[in-house]
Amino acid sequence: MPPQMKLTAITLDCPDPEALAAFYRQATGLEPHPESNRDFAGLNGDDGLLIGFQRVDDYQVPRWPDQTVPQQLHLDFAVDDLDEAEALLLELGAAKPEHQPGGDRWRVLTDPAGHPFCLTTRTI
Repeated sequence: MPPQMKLTAITLDCPDPEALAAFYRQATGLEPHPESNRDFAGLNGDDGLLIGFQRVDDYQVPRWPDQTVPQQLHLDFAVDDLDEAEALLLELGAAKPEHQPGGDRWRVLTDPAGHPFCLTTRTI
């Protein structure tokens, strides 16, 4: 039988961990990890999952959907209303790429460090 593993953290590379944590805190309402600092910041989820942001020198912004600098991963967030969530996130500093493959099923945005993430009204 394979070992039982529980996902405890997801960490994103970025140039400014505190700024990116602030963006996601405003977007999700998650609480900051008490040991966050300029090199690593985190947000604590209710279920124990930590979303972390680590400083990387010479960070290169992903070029989505172009794979010159690949996205490597993306996060999906369930929302009640796509238009409302998109408007709020754009106000917080997200950007909306021109390429939107989801039709009315989901929206692709990028966070202030360029990581693509999706908004959907469905859970996966």
